Amino acid sequence: MKPLPRAVSRMADSGPSPTKAAGRAGSPPAVEVSRKSALWDGAGVSDALLTRAAVAAFAATAPRESGACEITVVLADDAEQRTLNRIWRGQDAPTNVLSFPAGAQPHEAVGEARPLGDVVLACETVMREARAAGITPADHTVHLVVHGVLHLLGFEHDDEMQAEQMESLERKVLATFGIADPYAAAGEPAVAEVRR
Repeated sequence: MKPLPRAVSRMADSGPSPTKAAGRAGSPPAVEVSRKSALWDGAGVSDALLTRAAVAAFAATAPRESGACEITVVLADDAEQRTLNRIWRGQDAPTNVLSFPAGAQPHEAVGEARPLGDVVLACETVMREARAAGITPADHTVHLVVHGVLHLLGFEHDDEMQAEQMESLERKVLATFGIADPYAAAGEPAVAEVRR
């Protein structure tokens, strides 16, 4: 995992983010998956699925700049996530996803991939939320990766307009995976338009 930068975001409570254009490229980002907890081994979440989710979120934002970038998806456990959440956000509890935007990297050589940031997921929390929502751990994990990458790209949900824009992008990406709308209100159809 790259050194942790200054900013952290969480799905339900976002923090500061980089500029929207930082690190975006016309080509897909390189995605590294770092499995820091063996708890993820039985979750049915492959590195290929996580990579597809990160690339799909990146592509949904209509990237405008040239230059390659890198995203790291870290599969941690609740204990590690709790530590990160306490250090970076002052909240002594695990959370489902944290996003660590890398920010500008002025020392990097021209033409080299720039780190966009890290998306860190907590296994026990993600599994518990998936069970409570009646969805598969893989579907919930894809949603959280998409959400986390959108934060790396500068999207927030601090007010209603920002939240709607971010949720709309999430719905669009999740539909390509055949994943039901996680924001559908009770009684609304929640089945995604595109099936796996």
